[in-house]
Amino acid sequence: MTFLWPQMLWLLLTVPVLVGLYFLLLRRKKKAAVRYASLAMVKNAMGVGAGFRRHVPPILFLAALTVMIAAIARPAAVVSLPSQRSTVILAMDVSGSMSAEDVEPNRFEAMKTAAKAFIEEQPRDTRVGIVAFAASALLVQAPTNNREDLYAAVDRFQTQRGTAIGSGILVSLQTLFPGENFDVQMPEYERRRQRPTRGSSLDSGPAQQPAEPKIVPPGSFQSAVVILLTDGQATTGPDPVETARIAANKGVRVYTVGVGSTEGTILGYEGRSMRVQLDEETLQTVADLTRGQYFRAGNAKDLKKIYDAMNAQLIMEKQKTEVTAGFSAVAALLALLSVALSMLWFNRIL
Repeated sequence: MTFLWPQMLWLLLTVPVLVGLYFLLLRRKKKAAVRYASLAMVKNAMGVGAGFRRHVPPILFLAALTVMIAAIARPAAVVSLPSQRSTVILAMDVSGSMSAEDVEPNRFEAMKTAAKAFIEEQPRDTRVGIVAFAASALLVQAPTNNREDLYAAVDRFQTQRGTAIGSGILVSLQTLFPGENFDVQMPEYERRRQRPTRGSSLDSGPAQQPAEPKIVPPGSFQSAVVILLTDGQATTGPDPVETARIAANKGVRVYTVGVGSTEGTILGYEGRSMRVQLDEETLQTVADLTRGQYFRAGNAKDLKKIYDAMNAQLIMEKQKTEVTAGFSAVAALLALLSVALSMLWFNRIL
């Protein structure tokens, strides 16, 4: 629990002052009451319960005042709210290693089946886009609400050589920010280090530098997320960690799903044998940098459970939200209860 206006909490100092005034008032009433000879008879008539009840309305009123002061300080808490995201990009590995059969019937078919199930469970107002990556990355389906188009795009997948995880992330970002230029062949940090080409004139004036992209806090972009699924290590393309930094600077969360084992397995592909191994450390780093989450899928059932878990997170997500209205409602309820009991028991407001 945090407060947007914590300085207003100083008003809570008035509560113990009011408690002290209340006890002082009770003491004065007690001194005045001893003048009447029938005081003992009145006490016996009221009983112990009635004596305690006269303190209940003031206690409730002080509690209402305390909660109201807390509301003035504008409390904020992390609560689960319906997600406002409108776009999900599925960046899916279609490299040859996805043909491994350690997941029945194989990783490739299990991924396609789970992806279709995930798409089906998305709210109808959520657009889904699909990026496929191997040695390069390509947007195979622009974000859309048409489920049939998405299923058809998944069915058209074909395995290819290479694994360019970084390119998959950059093409996903290009899809979300079409007005910006993301070089899918080389990360931005490398392009800035390039020297001028030969033949450039020194007296032609300084080259016009492109405007620096606006950097926002990681995970702050609420309109879209990227879900990256791969079973291997990056063998080509931009560095996945550096491209994750670009995503983090744009505020986009990247959820990573690793399929396979860190020990790896031997796979025969196009007449060659190769060891396919999961780079779990890189996928964890990508998720951490972007404020996403990393998942590990060892079989088809795990993959289905992961998609179900991510779907639940995307529909209901935890957000830091101001809860002043809730505090005000509690304060009003306590104040009304205080007045109601006082009227019921003593025929007066307090």
